[in-house]
Amino acid sequence: MSDNIRNSFITVKKDSHFPIQNLPYGIFFTKDNIKHRAGTAIGDFILDLSELEDKGLLDNTSVKGKKVFSDGALNKFMSLGKRAWSEVRKELQKLLSDDNPKLRDNEDFKKECLIKMNEAEMCMPVEIGDYTDFYSSKEHATNVGTMFRGKENALMPNWAYMPVAYHGRASSVILSGKDIVRPKGQTKADDAQHPTFGPSKLLDFELEIGFFIGTGNKLSEPIPVKEASDHIFGMTLVNDWSARDIQKWEYVPLGPFLAKNFATSISPWIVTLEALEPFKSNRIDQLPEPLPYLQSKGNWTYDINLEVSLRTDKMKEQYIISRSNSKYLYWDICQQLAHHTITGCNMKTGDLLASGTISGPDKDSYGSMLELTWRGEQPIKLPDGDERKFLLDGDELTITGWCEGNGYKVGFGEVKGKILPSK
Repeated sequence: MSDNIRNSFITVKKDSHFPIQNLPYGIFFTKDNIKHRAGTAIGDFILDLSELEDKGLLDNTSVKGKKVFSDGALNKFMSLGKRAWSEVRKELQKLLSDDNPKLRDNEDFKKECLIKMNEAEMCMPVEIGDYTDFYSSKEHATNVGTMFRGKENALMPNWAYMPVAYHGRASSVILSGKDIVRPKGQTKADDAQHPTFGPSKLLDFELEIGFFIGTGNKLSEPIPVKEASDHIFGMTLVNDWSARDIQKWEYVPLGPFLAKNFATSISPWIVTLEALEPFKSNRIDQLPEPLPYLQSKGNWTYDINLEVSLRTDKMKEQYIISRSNSKYLYWDICQQLAHHTITGCNMKTGDLLASGTISGPDKDSYGSMLELTWRGEQPIKLPDGDERKFLLDGDELTITGWCEGNGYKVGFGEVKGKILPSK
């Protein structure tokens, strides 16, 4: 759908993340109807897809008779594949168009199927089976490597040859708005002989985007890089909370474990690849040339503006501490998925893969406190005169992201979390 084909009969503010060009998917409930069900965001409203399905308004698509939108999670719909996703999107755009009277002029049905966002509670959109976090920003990897190994050895020898990743905990992936309890663990000071146990003192955020698997693959049958996009349902915002002092002590030799497993926050809306299609961006030049199984033709990097804001207990307003963009990623989503499955690893509907911290070339575009404060040596100065090296109890961190169209935005909403003291 081009920028000029149609508008919605629902008034959408110019700065809204959810115009008719977007139509992301989520799961919600209301006080009047506590059943968890699927919806799409349009302006300040949620269009109840279970109601459309019940009334037969989606019978022209592959979801006819399948009851995929009253299931409490999007997995059943996601498993239907790319053709079904595209059919439903087109049908929703027709129904919401200002030149289509079917929904526009049916006042009673509009009251049933259009719910104000501020009257709804968002839920986890997907039943997540597995979660993998990549390390795909060259600037981030270089910054962290420089801090701990020096500029000459910043990137490990394998980094430019493959998308490095670790397996995270799907059980601790949580929805935006849920508080983060400061984790405890072992840490060891550089001048100490033995580690100590207690609350993490270097709690951090990581600015990331993630994507959900729609249709998976069978064990021992890798997904070719040229077919990878057909398996990806859509994208979401991710904050991979990190305890840096726990991480420093534990990560050799097997990488992140307790420093990452306590919480990963995601935004409630999943933006489809079809909605992001107009915002593809040229990928960063990859040198050396990737091995053949990773040679991704076409552009699968996106121009998504990303902002990180911090609000302390003393502050009334959020304060932007980073502005970045997903186009800075070195390894794209198709390469990530192809590499993940090259051994024959089987992906399943609902699996979440995240990009890793996204950092740009300038300090203001770094995607973690570790980088923004350079290990705490250069604290962030806040408007009220306070400063931060890492996150303190009571701090609230918010990430938002959007693509800029011709007079509209295709956005992700936000993902936020507040830090609570250790228990």
